[in-house]
Amino acid sequence: MLGPLLVLAALFQGGAAPLTVSAAVSLTEALEEVAAAYRTAGGAPVTFNLAGSNVLARQIVNGAPVDVFISADEAQMDVVARAGLIAEGTRADIAGNVLVLVADARTSIRTLADLGNEDVRRIAIGDPAAVPAGVYARRYLEDIGLWARLEPKIVPMTNVRAALTSVQNGSAAAALVYATDARIAPALKVVATIAGARAPRIVYPAGVIRTTRQAAAAAAFVNFLRSPAAAAILVRHGFTPPAAR
Repeated sequence: MLGPLLVLAALFQGGAAPLTVSAAVSLTEALEEVAAAYRTAGGAPVTFNLAGSNVLARQIVNGAPVDVFISADEAQMDVVARAGLIAEGTRADIAGNVLVLVADARTSIRTLADLGNEDVRRIAIGDPAAVPAGVYARRYLEDIGLWARLEPKIVPMTNVRAALTSVQNGSAAAALVYATDARIAPALKVVATIAGARAPRIVYPAGVIRTTRQAAAAAAFVNFLRSPAAAAILVRHGFTPPAAR
């Protein structure tokens, strides 16, 4: 069964059945605007099921009635693809992102290394065993040699927005989240942006679910996600164009 649906575009015109799109929660605000633009362009109404990509992938594999999946990483899209549930030729990268370290504006944290300080007791990230943002964060911290030192302080969260909220409500001193998440929390301070050769390659792939009863409409929405109009919306919300392979 699907989790709670967040209806972002529900104008029902011409009797068209709405598409159900399961999408990474970090895309929430951008997809709201994309869905509105799609309806204006004559596309079908869209409802979004927003959660951590690992949760969404599991729902789809277990038979949830979904038309399109948009993951925050390739690994969770691969889970669905290995189950034979991505329609051939429909998978496409639609956006990229970067990780940032956020903390309260009054924080004494200035660098990632400061996370090891004694006064920093809790660091929130998406569950590093499953949630894409947490997987990216762990890999990066391992690569720069900080994971073993920081692991006792790590608080795994159900998704990246939950990690952000934990800093907003004071239950964590800092969090590694996407740059796009930090944009919706202006009261927090972006302490560091994860860039350079060691930074994780963050990509959002989309694909049509093979069991959809609206294959043409689902494919049309994925094609719209790849359009210049949708790309401009995603960039306006802080996403980056998908990196060339």
